[in-house]
Amino acid sequence: MADCTAADALLDQMPETHILHGDKGYDSNAVRRKIESKGAAPNIPPKVNRRWKNCFSPVLYRDRNAIERMFCRLKDFRRIATRYDRLAKNFMAAVCIAATVSYWL
Repeated sequence: MADCTAADALLDQMPETHILHGDKGYDSNAVRRKIESKGAAPNIPPKVNRRWKNCFSPVLYRDRNAIERMFCRLKDFRRIATRYDRLAKNFMAAVCIAATVSYWL
């Protein structure tokens, strides 16, 4: 499934924020309108094939890199990357243990 089709369900759960950073996969007019209707400003890099390039701040977008590095560090744990657990609570416990080992120790 494409990122922009799954964005509708994700944006319904979005907490209140001023700026929302997104990947190029979320660069569609529908996603941008939904973000703006929630009261946030979308900071999404435009796709190469877009005729009209939307407003985008590369300086603000650099902060998104910290989140990407966090997910990459958690995926170093095989159990997290392949999701062996069947139950969501067991998977969440494994993520918490991996985060503790990665960031605290």
